[in-house]
Amino acid sequence: MTFKAPDGLAEQIAHHLAERIIRGELKPGERIQEQKVTLALNVSRGSVREALLILERRHLIAILPRRGAHVTELTAHKVQSLCTLMSEMYILLGNAVAQRWTAPSDLGPFLQIQQRLVDSYERQDISAFVEDSFNVMRAAYPFADNPYLQETVENLHPAMSRAYYLALEQRKAEMSEFLALFAELLEAVLA
Repeated sequence: MTFKAPDGLAEQIAHHLAERIIRGELKPGERIQEQKVTLALNVSRGSVREALLILERRHLIAILPRRGAHVTELTAHKVQSLCTLMSEMYILLGNAVAQRWTAPSDLGPFLQIQQRLVDSYERQDISAFVEDSFNVMRAAYPFADNPYLQETVENLHPAMSRAYYLALEQRKAEMSEFLALFAELLEAVLA
């Protein structure tokens, strides 16, 4: 069992702002003003500054001297680079599951996630679909037993969620493609 302390205030603020960026409520290039966030959330400026540093580390914003924090642009190159890296991480995690699962019950969490993905697809709930697509990776963490891989995936999660959310908003057909891919991966692990 791994101990996970509850998120601090700065992490909660970062999560709130990240969700707004991921859903497109805060647009690329848009300035995030500390004072507005402080007033809107009724929190201290120090906590907001710390949250902005977290978001910068997660590639959602850029903090520029004397210009403040801005939502980063999503260029084709950045999305391609991110997808290439994430696909390699999926491969690492998938291989770990394929090599280390021992009983059908080990795959129970994956089957539950698969059902939630199907439900999200049927409801066209993009937010839930994106979150559960990352829960696939999280379910594989115990098999990989690699804290560095886990930390890297979690740090890239918001940036990848943003790209994934945008892609699914524009092309809802990709949800069915992901479902088919996940079903194929489960079959490959069972083989």
